[in-house]
Amino acid sequence: MTDVLRSTDFQWLGEKYTGKVRDVYAQENRLILITTDRHSSFDRIIAHIPHKGQVLNQISEFWFDATKDIVPNHVLEIPDPNVTIGRKCFMLPVEAVVRGYITGVTGTSLWTLYSAGKRDFGNFTLPDGMKKNQKLGQPVFTPSTKKDTHDRTLSPQEMVAEGIIEKEMIEQVEKVALALFARGQEIAIQQGLILVDTKYEFGLDSNGVLTLIDEIHTPDSSRFWQLDSYEARFSQGEEPEYFDKEFLRLWFKENCDPYKDETLPEAPQELVDELSRRYIRMYEQITRKTFEPGETPVVQRLEKALRPYAV
Repeated sequence: MTDVLRSTDFQWLGEKYTGKVRDVYAQENRLILITTDRHSSFDRIIAHIPHKGQVLNQISEFWFDATKDIVPNHVLEIPDPNVTIGRKCFMLPVEAVVRGYITGVTGTSLWTLYSAGKRDFGNFTLPDGMKKNQKLGQPVFTPSTKKDTHDRTLSPQEMVAEGIIEKEMIEQVEKVALALFARGQEIAIQQGLILVDTKYEFGLDSNGVLTLIDEIHTPDSSRFWQLDSYEARFSQGEEPEYFDKEFLRLWFKENCDPYKDETLPEAPQELVDELSRRYIRMYEQITRKTFEPGETPVVQRLEKALRPYAV
């Protein structure tokens, strides 16, 4: 059976914060970010997907390197396939969401709001007569607040009016986010992909410089469609080919109440393996590299790689 990284307990690395996917250890001037194989949905962990953590960490590594001329990022070192040593930053209270197409099914998605009659989104207006999954005239910036409770999508003007962020800062975030997205779309097309929409997180370093943090253009933070079939499917009114992890979520909805049941059933191994294969396929298509799994057992490998960072 494949070795999966469920969690870590390296007390010698500093104070630990456990996110949905990452274990983060805080040190004086840096963060140790370990990307695990946890897979979350319904606000809880539903499965552990072999190699997912490595895929996410290494896709981010690829994109951080490909965009470092646009904005500084937090990466100091990558000592292990699952680990990023990041510069400690003051996190901005804004999730920078950029959309290149009108799509989505959630209550805050552009297509849902547009279908309900909304045209004026504060910093941009959409014309009548658009179809689902249509390319926008130009990418749009639709930031949301970053709260532990409930994110709210607000226009930059509303964010400034509510005192969430200063005008100059949100303008800088918008400019950088749109530049990152343009670079992402340009590279994705070369790999046979469409970067549909994404979210970025930013912080300020110790000198107050805007810095890209967290992850970038991964299948967890971004929506990708296959380029070669998009036009034909769109003209037929069909959904684009996309990176699909919904099948695992649907299995849980059919086999339990994932919001209420205290204990969830074990995800079927064949579904877990299929999702692992899909993550690896995305890594290989985005980076044009063959995926090479890190050595196992993974926890011992991590411990060896991270010993030099002990506090």
